[in-house]
This record gives sequence, structure tokens and C-alpha cells, in this order.
Amino acid sequence: MKSNLSIEDIERHEAMLAAIIDSSDDAIVSKDLNGIITSWNKSAERIFGYKEEEVIGKHVSLLIPRERLEEENMILSNLRQGKRVEHFETIRLSKSGNYIHISLTVSPIKNSQGVIIGASKIARDISKQKESQELLQQYTTRLELINNIGRTIVSELDAESILQKVTDATTKISGAAFGAFFYNKIDAKGQAYKLVKLSGASMESFEKFGMPRNTAVFKKTFDGEGVFRSDNITKDPRYGNNAPHHGMPQGHLPVVSYLAVPVISQSGIVVGGLFFGHPNEAMFKEEHESLVTAIATQAAIALDNAKLYEEIKQLNLQKDEFIGFASHELKTPLTTAMGYVQLIQNEPEMTPEYIPKIGKQMKRLSAIIADLLDISRIQAGRMDLNFKRTSLKDLVKSSIEGLGTLTGRHRIQYELPVEDVIVMIDEQKMEQVLVNLLSNAIKYSPRADKVFLTGMQVGDQVQISIQDFGDGVPAEHMDKIFKRFYRVAQEGNNAEGLGLGLYISQGIVEAHSGKIWAESKTGEGAVFNILFPVERIKMYN
Repeated sequence: MKSNLSIEDIERHEAMLAAIIDSSDDAIVSKDLNGIITSWNKSAERIFGYKEEEVIGKHVSLLIPRERLEEENMILSNLRQGKRVEHFETIRLSKSGNYIHISLTVSPIKNSQGVIIGASKIARDISKQKESQELLQQYTTRLELINNIGRTIVSELDAESILQKVTDATTKISGAAFGAFFYNKIDAKGQAYKLVKLSGASMESFEKFGMPRNTAVFKKTFDGEGVFRSDNITKDPRYGNNAPHHGMPQGHLPVVSYLAVPVISQSGIVVGGLFFGHPNEAMFKEEHESLVTAIATQAAIALDNAKLYEEIKQLNLQKDEFIGFASHELKTPLTTAMGYVQLIQNEPEMTPEYIPKIGKQMKRLSAIIADLLDISRIQAGRMDLNFKRTSLKDLVKSSIEGLGTLTGRHRIQYELPVEDVIVMIDEQKMEQVLVNLLSNAIKYSPRADKVFLTGMQVGDQVQISIQDFGDGVPAEHMDKIFKRFYRVAQEGNNAEGLGLGLYISQGIVEAHSGKIWAESKTGEGAVFNILFPVERIKMYN
């Protein structure tokens, strides 16, 4: 069949097709059945980086990664059978050697007799779509990973188990050679942190080096300032400035890439830090930061839960112990008093001798009941106080007198301002606090013969400090001594009392808008301090 188109029409038509091909955003390439490239548009040049003269006459395998060469055989086989290949997603190589994600459509080219002589390829660059898909997949995978790890650690109520699982999981997902968790517990010199868990290495790897100190490299993490990532920590200006090692000790696990993430509790306290190392450079990326930070947040919540669980467990144990102990304490004076009553019934003439002893037991019983009532008031927030103006000197003197025979061979020495200070307090309750603190000072310094009390005005507040000369409060007890039912053993014996004195004292002082705290060094005794406003009006400022 003859065409009615003139040569000019044909040329115009071919020019129009060429313009369309050149203006296409997709690479349009033709090749023969041997895979030799026969045409190459401008988008092909832009996408693959080759100019037309560099590829015409070359085999199309120039653009195919070696591991994907079999794809070309499959495409040519389909072409020879007259089949199209549509939207085939694959990877091709640019001139610079970069991988390019493309969607490929290949159609057979036929001559005027209908014989297949080659193929046209339309290659669309889908790198951005692939990148978006991969990011979405990474995000989904990351969420699943965080949720899975979160479920695992939140179900735990044992801090040791939580920390090991978190350290193992974050070491794995960050690709670190090894990871560690350090508690933010500063030693007596204020320098070292405590290694708790290690992953990817044995604890023996650290034993001979000692714990890390409060250096500039660790400061950002333990101050809770944020994530610290370094492609090469040995090139950081803060690295290697501390004696005796001035860098990494010989034999230490090799750390070049470094990542540190603080673990911060819900109350804002830096519990510790997760630290990761790798002997190669630039191993940790932004995505690792995000993953570890998310898990660190969940770890902090899990640790808070574990701590709360331990406190509840301990409180239950103390409660059970308290019930038994309180029952005994209440029963002892009551039983003793009843014994004296029976003796009086049998021997009436002994009444004058036994009445004071009965009174003593009743006084002891009354004191125990008063303590229990004070606790109930403190817990209910109903510590009713009778505020009145009181002389500081009178308060101290009456408190010392209130000790009675408890002083034994101890002398209570006190030092007060020359000019008396008039304070607005509940005198009876504040005296109760001082008597408790003084009696504790005597009880816990049995080998000493004195106790010091100092009072001073600090601005618009008064501070009273009571110092003993005993063995001091062991460090492990310092954060517990003001808790209900908590008792510290004395001189190797069982703890005495109900463990309520300091708890009640704290409640009374806080009801005066004040605070109470202890300072102690083992072997050097302890100092208990109370601080409260001079004037009642200060409570409302």
C-alpha cells in the first residue's frame, strides 16, 4: 500500500518525532537484536552520563551491572518472540559507576515487512521513588523494631535484665562492634562512672582499665546535653587530654567510630548512658542515633518502673516487718504494765514501788501510739501545727532537757547566736524533732562522750545542725534513712526502734516549710541539719 505522504510530510513527521524523543524526561534508546545501541536521546545522556557519540555502536551491557547481565538475555529472548517488556524495575550503571533504579519498557522494532530488527527502550529514573519507598520501609522497620524491643523491656521489672537487653539490642541495631551501659554514679572523688552491662565483649576487657572518669568526652552524655556521635573520636580535640593514658589505654577495645546516648528518666535525671564503639571510621549514622535514642527513652521508662516495683516490694517487706515489730513494741510495755498490776493485786503494800514503773511503761506505750498517729497525719496531709513565737535558746534548752536520762555519759554542747532569735514555730513539734535527732546522735556514737548542736540565722531562715562522733551513716543508707520503717543497724546489732523517727521529723520540718538532710563520711560521724523560716509568713512567699 502506497503512502500518500509527500517527502516533506515525512521529513516533518520524523522531525516532530525526534523533537518529542529529545524533549522526553525518560531515556529513549534503541538497539539491534545483538544488543548494539543505535540511538540515544538527551535524557539518556542526562540519566546515564554518556554522550551520544560515546555509546552509539557499543553494546548495551555497558549500562548493565555484571550481576544483572542475564536480564539482557531475557529481554532479547522476549523481543525475538515479539513480546514487550513493560515496567520492568531494575538497576543500571551510570558512567560514574553509580547505580540507578529504573523502570524499563522495551518494545520490538519491525521493518516494513514486519520483521523484528531491534528494540526501543524507555527507561524512567525511579531513584527518588525507590528512595522514598526505602525510607518508608526503614521507618516501618524501625517502628516495628522499637516496638518489639519496647515490649520486651517494658515487660521486665528487673533493672539488671532491662539494662542487658537494652545494651544487646542497641549494640546490634547500631552495628557497633561493642556497646556498654554506664550508670551515672559518681564515686567519692567525684570522678568515675559505674560500668553495668557490656555487649560484644567480655567484662574482663574493661577490668584492668578501671572505670572511665568525668572527662570532657563523657561530659555531654552524663550532663544529659544530647547525643554525641563522632566518625573518628581520636581526632576530637577533647580526646586524649587526660592523664595517665592521654587517650586509649594499651590493650583497650579499639574505638574509632563513637556514639553515646544519654538515658534520662521521666523526672529529668540522667540515669546513665549507652556507649558504642567500632574500630572503623564513620560507622554510625543519623538513623542509628534516632533508633538508639528512641530505645533509650523506653529503657528509662522501664528502669523507672523497675525502680518503683523494687520500692513497692521493699515497702511491703518493711510493712510486714513493721507490723510484727510494732505489735511486739506495743505488747511489751502493755504486758510489763499488766505484770506490775498483778503484783500490786497480790502485794498491795508494793503499790508505791510499782506505780512509777507502770507509769514508765504507759509513757512508752503512749509515745509509740503518738508516732503512729503522727504518721497517719503526715500521710493524710493533716499535720496540724500550733504556731507561736518561740525563743531559739529556749527551744534548744527544752529539747536537751527532754532527753532526760538518755544522755548517759554524753555531754550535749551547743553554740547559738549571741543575740537570741525569735522563731514562729510549733514548739512542741520542733522539740520532738530535736529530741529525736539528739537521741539518734547519742545512740549511734556509743564510744563518744559528746554531741555538738549549733544554731545560726541564715538570712531569713534558721539552721540547726546536730553532729555526732560515731561511725557515720554508710553511703548505701543515706538516701533511705528518711523513709518510713527504715532502720540502720547499730554496732553490728539489730536495728532499734520502729524506724519512724526521721520520717516523722521530716514531716514536721516540711510542715514548717523547711527541709532536713544528713551529711556523713564513714568513720567521721554524721551531721543532721534542719532549715526553716524564722517567720510563719515566709511559708506563703
